[in-house]
Amino acid sequence: MSFSTDELSFFRAHTDEVGAVCARLGLTKATALADAALAREEFGEYGRAVVELAHARRSALGKLPGNWWACHESAQQATPMIVAHLRARRIAQAAAALVFDATCSIGTEGHALRSLGIPYAGGDLDASRLAMARHNLGDNAWLLRADALKPAIVGCDVLVADPARRSGGRRIVKPEDLIPPLPDVIDAWGARSELAIKCAPGLDFSEWDGLVSLVSVDGGVKEACLYSPGLAGGTRREALIAKRVAEGEAGGIDQRAIEVPGIAERYLVDRIDDQLDDDVDVTPPRRYIVDPDGAVVRAGLVRHYAHREGLSMLDPHIAYLTGDRLPQGTSGFPFIEMVPVKKLKAALRAHGCGSLEILVRGVDVDPDALRKKLGLKGKRQMSVVIARIGTQAQAFICGKRVTANEAREATAE
Repeated sequence: MSFSTDELSFFRAHTDEVGAVCARLGLTKATALADAALAREEFGEYGRAVVELAHARRSALGKLPGNWWACHESAQQATPMIVAHLRARRIAQAAAALVFDATCSIGTEGHALRSLGIPYAGGDLDASRLAMARHNLGDNAWLLRADALKPAIVGCDVLVADPARRSGGRRIVKPEDLIPPLPDVIDAWGARSELAIKCAPGLDFSEWDGLVSLVSVDGGVKEACLYSPGLAGGTRREALIAKRVAEGEAGGIDQRAIEVPGIAERYLVDRIDDQLDDDVDVTPPRRYIVDPDGAVVRAGLVRHYAHREGLSMLDPHIAYLTGDRLPQGTSGFPFIEMVPVKKLKAALRAHGCGSLEILVRGVDVDPDALRKKLGLKGKRQMSVVIARIGTQAQAFICGKRVTANEAREATAE
């Protein structure tokens, strides 16, 4: 549950003490009773709120600055800082005199925009979220209580909005069902400013007259953002792939390193867009099979990515790719042989397979049910990629998943 304004006032008056107790809590199932007792002993009726704050901070490690205020729900809903920072970099190119974040929540977009020196104002209907944003962004942040569908600020160049994508625990799949509805946000602001509207990756964006940007972080697709034409730079589709890296780790020639202000994380970011050539061949399996990042698939840029990396397609309608090397910063599967799905069990037994990673696309196969059906008893770790090639389902038997660095080292040996 969210914090009351009274609880947030208590946090503000006891910032150091609250932070010290948060650091002492175990925050596991085994320590739940002890944590609650400690928090009540230190803070009485405010103990519950302190435990929730500690849990929210723990769940948002690497996603939000460690001293931020967030309840459980707002921490889960918050945009990862790297995603907000990538958006801020695009908005910065527009040289906006003022950006208004109509659903500012606890302030992630504001933090990213302000770190680049972009003038920012934030609004939200939830008084608790606004109070948390005030703490997180500082008392000099320009924040106001406002309805996202009732423009409360004049002269903003860019409108950022994040309509709620879940209701009653269920994911929303239609733009008109978002909260507030996506068409209503566009109607309210589209004639006033450029738009950057965050959406769920699975929505139908075919009618959007601007840029659709899909962003993934560490292999998981986090969001789609709809940019109006003035922010698109002539591009209609892009995929941004962000991966956390250790200090000194190098990326590929198409990747750039980004350090995100406020969190001790460094990312390599790769960008693929529809300005790239999409001329690729369809070939039999080569040395490796590659499953492109979900952002590339969702953005409809599989062919563009394949062309850039020198890969080919196994089928013109299936997103699995194949090549003689793995793109830098990715992983893939060393190809062994292709068999009909009905012969997969016998083939895996012949290879001594004991554990199996299963990938499926374009075929109605449940990986967990298939794994049980196969009854694997060998010792070898392997992978299988199942896809519809032409009109038939085929199984591509592969070795275990390897990274590009592992593949390169194996080749050198």
